[in-house]
Amino acid sequence: MSTDSLKLVTHFAAPPERLFRAWTNAAEHAAFTESNATFEAHTGGTHTAWDDYIRGTVVEIDQPSRVVLTWRTTDFPDDAPDSRLELRFFPDGTGTRLEVVHDTIPAGQGDGYEKGWEEHYFAPLRAYLEANA
Repeated sequence: MSTDSLKLVTHFAAPPERLFRAWTNAAEHAAFTESNATFEAHTGGTHTAWDDYIRGTVVEIDQPSRVVLTWRTTDFPDDAPDSRLELRFFPDGTGTRLEVVHDTIPAGQGDGYEKGWEEHYFAPLRAYLEANA
């Protein structure tokens, strides 16, 4: 089965600890996505986002520098494996360089998720962090 992969790099004007907390704290994740979210911030914990559109398991967590998750949406075919999402948070001046590696995406869905990361995660997270600085 062929799959798609993405590597995205973006910058946030908040330190890694702040960005990491916004991503891994269920209440903050829900606030910046304006949808229901859960996040059990430990290896083996579960996570959901966008009113259960996204779900998965925490594979690794190394605060405040790295999170690895299994990740799937309700758009994945039933027989598709979970994708793998790795978030890496690097200090960059007074902000953070975020590297996102998202692989094992069902073939043909990668372009949609690449656009979705910017529209539904990066842009709203920037606005949330600015409003809650």
